[in-house]
Amino acid sequence: MSRTQLGTVLIGGGTGFIGTALANSLKRHGYEVVVVSRKPGLYTLSWSDLNKNGLPESTTAVISLAGQNVLDPLRRWTEGFKQNVWASRVNTTRYLAEAIERAKVKPKVFVSASGVGYYPTGQEEVFMEDSPGGDFDFLARLCTDWEAAATLPDNTDVRTVKIRTGVVLGRPGGMIQQLFFPFFMGVGGPVGSGNQPMPWIHLHDIVGLFTHAIEQENVTGIVNGVAPQIITNGEFAKAFGQALWRPSFVPLPTFAVNLMFGEERAKIMTEGQKVWPQKALDTGYTYKYPDITSAAKEFSKLIYADDAMY
Repeated sequence: MSRTQLGTVLIGGGTGFIGTALANSLKRHGYEVVVVSRKPGLYTLSWSDLNKNGLPESTTAVISLAGQNVLDPLRRWTEGFKQNVWASRVNTTRYLAEAIERAKVKPKVFVSASGVGYYPTGQEEVFMEDSPGGDFDFLARLCTDWEAAATLPDNTDVRTVKIRTGVVLGRPGGMIQQLFFPFFMGVGGPVGSGNQPMPWIHLHDIVGLFTHAIEQENVTGIVNGVAPQIITNGEFAKAFGQALWRPSFVPLPTFAVNLMFGEERAKIMTEGQKVWPQKALDTGYTYKYPDITSAAKEFSKLIYADDAMY
């Protein structure tokens, strides 16, 4: 099938860690990809252009991935930064939803990111897509508002999917890019006790889940974007160290993480949730990296080339 036959996928936030990988994968699969960014360019729209001109012709899917990095170590957890985090997710998702509503020819599907921060932290309960949450702290309320912004009127007749992503592990960016050097030098290790759950997913699989959501009509509503293996932060550190043939027992104290990021934000690393991807499994998604051992081997190669494995 040619790209014109598959249609155009519009990605809001297509220049980030996940967005870049997803855009490259969709192009390999035969889609034409248009990114919505602050600056217009080739195959790129500005947000003002989107508001003025609407969706590109032949748009078959719209994806919302825009968002300020919550764990930016250079930004203090101030009220102003929290407002940037909120607006960069909620407002951009709302702009995409409004463009869909205005479109004379609707896309088939609207897929928006969200986060597992919707669920309470803890070490006992396992959360699935219908589990309660969304109203107990800033990050939970952010996810609630984010998902609300991606909700279309019933008469729009566009299938909608909201993927609550866990910690995305991949060499090109995110946590692994920040941790690779200390783990390679043998000074990596767990955060705090390491006993806290760590909901995770390999970069290739979060890309695969977004593609799955675009192409499979039985995928609707909330999808937990996590791997089908529940692990602790300590188990992640052990697998990463073993993949690099390095020790991984130097802990990062909880108080240091709280000091660097602020306690409310640091909970992403110092606490955690047990999250299960029931919807992904039920709708037939097959994970490329279902366990942390195989995932760590992929992103720990000393000479790394992401050779079209999406």
